[in-house]
Amino acid sequence: MGPGFGARSGILTQTINDKAALYAAYMPYIRQGGLFIPTHKQYQLGDEVFLLLTLMDEPEKIPVAGKVVWITPKGAQGNRAAGIGVQFNGDDETARTKIESYLAGSLSSDRPTHTM
Repeated sequence: MGPGFGARSGILTQTINDKAALYAAYMPYIRQGGLFIPTHKQYQLGDEVFLLLTLMDEPEKIPVAGKVVWITPKGAQGNRAAGIGVQFNGDDETARTKIESYLAGSLSSDRPTHTM
């Protein structure tokens, strides 16, 4: 029984249409990058998920495999959105590269995000 045994998997779709929403969702401090995905579904840390990500007006969905590394429960303090943080598995850098090019110049901002 290897890693991930018994972990539930799921397919999530996420569309991010503007830079402010992308900034709030992106988790650059996670190795290989990650995104916060608002959801009311229950996940556990370590669950493997598959994300179909649509960025801005791009016609193609970006497929991203990852795992849950952050959970904001429903009813969390500070009216934070319920959801999960998904760490990209690093096999394909497409999502991270595109996100970081959209956010060039704003990654060092002090504006709050969904997670920090």
